[in-house]
Amino acid sequence: MTARALKTAGLVERHAPLAIAGLILFLPLIAIDPGTWMVLAIAGLAMGMMIFLMASGLTLVFGLMDVLNFAHGAFVAVGAYLATGLLAPGGPFHDMLGISLLGDVGAMLLSILVACVVAGILGLAFERIIVRRVYGAHLRQILITVGGLIVAEQLITVIWGPDPIPLPKPETLRGSIFFGDIAVERYRLVACVLGLVAYIGMHFALNRTRIGLLVRAGVENREMVEALGYKVRRLFVGVFVAGTALAASGGVMWALYQELVTVHIGADVMILVFIVVIIGGLGSVGGCFLGALLVGLTANFMGYLAPTLALGSNILLMVAVLLWRPRGLYPATKN
Repeated sequence: MTARALKTAGLVERHAPLAIAGLILFLPLIAIDPGTWMVLAIAGLAMGMMIFLMASGLTLVFGLMDVLNFAHGAFVAVGAYLATGLLAPGGPFHDMLGISLLGDVGAMLLSILVACVVAGILGLAFERIIVRRVYGAHLRQILITVGGLIVAEQLITVIWGPDPIPLPKPETLRGSIFFGDIAVERYRLVACVLGLVAYIGMHFALNRTRIGLLVRAGVENREMVEALGYKVRRLFVGVFVAGTALAASGGVMWALYQELVTVHIGADVMILVFIVVIIGGLGSVGGCFLGALLVGLTANFMGYLAPTLALGSNILLMVAVLLWRPRGLYPATKN
């Protein structure tokens, strides 16, 4: 095979998942009128962005550190419950709500920041006390992190109570923006923008900064990086903390999207999060981003076109992707 043919094959191999994503996005236009298609597409993209925020932390921890953290959902729930305390009446950011769109978005961003800090501290403690003891032992990781999730849910019940807590969206983020005859929910547009900004920031951090370079180098050849004087274990602890902070940020967004927070809000969404991580490929932020969009679009289009198949549509999508690419769309790790 010539060099040109090899280059062409490589380009096809790399960009084929993007073509599939485009197919899933535009193929429903055959059966849906353009106005309905646009509403469903934005709903799917917004859902995908929120799942991406939650899944990106898990794929980093799972793919780069080889840690199966089934307690990831607990940090999502922590973010959601912190949002109820910060944005509810009497909360420190509640007075910012309802003044203007900028004020509501600012209150939401401050809530996300606080949730990230708190979840990061909890994640650091969780890694130091529990996870560090089971590095390299997958079965023990599963058992101990599932136990951690159960304990965390019980602690949340003790602190916030067993009853669901309503969390209505801020006033200016409710309702829709009209593009002609097409109504698009404002909160979904904000979610799309925030998710896109988060993806660009993570892509830049991993590919254009010294820390990102060291993390990726540590995954590829840990001994070499340590021989250069860098503490790979500390880098990976930082990755774990970042992963829990991202989970909490997604928890804040997901809680506002659902408008009702329960103790199982993190555990309930973990099935979608794991599907996204598997579809995208372990350790790949780009793959996770594309996988989350595919999951969001598939769920919304199938929910409209074939409601009876909607529940299992993402499972079918994952099976199809794994039959095509057993390691996911863009795996970042060798194994």
